[in-house]
Parts: sequence; structure tokens; C-alpha cells
Amino acid sequence: MSGHSKWANIKHKKAKADAQKGKVFTKLGREIIVAARQGGGDPNGNFRLKLAVQAAKAANMPNDNIQRAIQKGAGGAEGANFEELTYEGYGPGGVAVMINIVTDNRNRTAGEIRHLFSKHGGNMGETGCVSWMFSSKGQIILDLSKVSLSEDELMLICLDAGAEDLKVADESVEVLTAPRDVETVRQALIDQGIEIDSAGISLIPENTVEVTDMDQAGKILKLMDVLEDHDDVQDVYANFDVPDEIMEQL
Repeated sequence: MSGHSKWANIKHKKAKADAQKGKVFTKLGREIIVAARQGGGDPNGNFRLKLAVQAAKAANMPNDNIQRAIQKGAGGAEGANFEELTYEGYGPGGVAVMINIVTDNRNRTAGEIRHLFSKHGGNMGETGCVSWMFSSKGQIILDLSKVSLSEDELMLICLDAGAEDLKVADESVEVLTAPRDVETVRQALIDQGIEIDSAGISLIPENTVEVTDMDQAGKILKLMDVLEDHDDVQDVYANFDVPDEIMEQL
């Protein structure tokens, strides 16, 4: 599959760990607020909100928290003055990095993200410097251990429902769709009794850079990690791939 990056799998495992610590609730809440503010508080009529609520429930976010976030966004309550930004830059070795931000203070956030890039061997770039390397796609992640079907059977279900591609890697299955088709494919999988780990809209790299130097791979992963950990960062996308034998030593 062109454009597949191990960072998608690494992120997914990290998200599970963050969910266990409860750290992810703040970011999920912000996504719900922004989605509700943009498209209204009814998930049935607001696809982005529907995906955000699904992600929150998958992370075991309490329903009261979800409803408060919806009301805050849809009602324009005080404290809902978040804005969305996209930052772009380069990591060690010229790896392209895209960052989705939700912040209530863009000047503070820009300075902090620029500092993280600089501290970890990268640099924050101008708008448009790397965005052309990525495409918006629906992305569904499955836990391979919970899929009883063969890869061919799973592929057939996904393609029949409108998926564009499927990749089995490590312990997960990544299904890619056009953004408009992600919910249709998700529901087709659920109808077949397949458990969904996550589903949403992601930025997928058109091509990836293979990183074979262990030191450089470690630096890239560290940059991704500190960016993900920033309170205002909703998601990080990058176009690198690290061979399994290198990953095992990191």
C-alpha cells in the first residue's frame, strides 16, 4: 500500500496507553467542542461530531463529559473559544510532519511547537511546505487479534463497502477509504461482527521515507512523541517508515 507509515500503528498503540491514563479525554473533549460548534450538536446530522463521539466512547469517556462538551460547542458557552490550526514542518532527516492543533492561544502554541521542533532536530515550516505530500482519507484501525476472518475475506468486505485499500501490519489492520465513505465501511465491518478500534479522517502520506539509521529513527520517534504529548496537539502525521529490525532495537 503506497503511503503506509508505521507511525499510524505507533500512534494507535500510544493512544490506547493514553486512554488508560485518562490523558486523552481532554483532547477528545476539544474535538467534540469544535465539531459541535462547526456543525451543530446532533451527531446524526454532523458527521465530524459523530466520529468524535464514537472515538470518545471507544476511549470510555463518561457520557456526562461527552454531553457537556457537545453543549459547550453547540451553545457557544464560555470556554469554547478554541480555534483549529494546522502546523507543518520537517523532522530529522527531512521527514515531513503535519500537526492538527486546537488552541485558545495561537501565539503561545506556535511558540511552544516551534521550540519542540528545534529542540528535537527539526524545524517548523511555512504553510503549504509539506501538506502537498498528504491526502485526506478515511482511516479505520482494527486489532488483528480480534479479526477471525482471513485477509482475503476481510479485503472483500472492505472493498465491497467502498474501501480503497487495506494493509495488515504488526498487530493491526489499517483500512483506507475516501473521507465520505469511512462511515459506510465502518458500518459494514460492524455488521460482520468485526470490532472497530478507531475510525476517523486522517492525513495519509502519498509516499514514505524509509529511515534505516537507528539514531535518526530514535530522534524522529522522540519528536513525534513530544508533539503528540503537547496539550494543544490533536494529531500528528508524518511520512516516515522504520524497518522492523530497527524498531525492535529502539
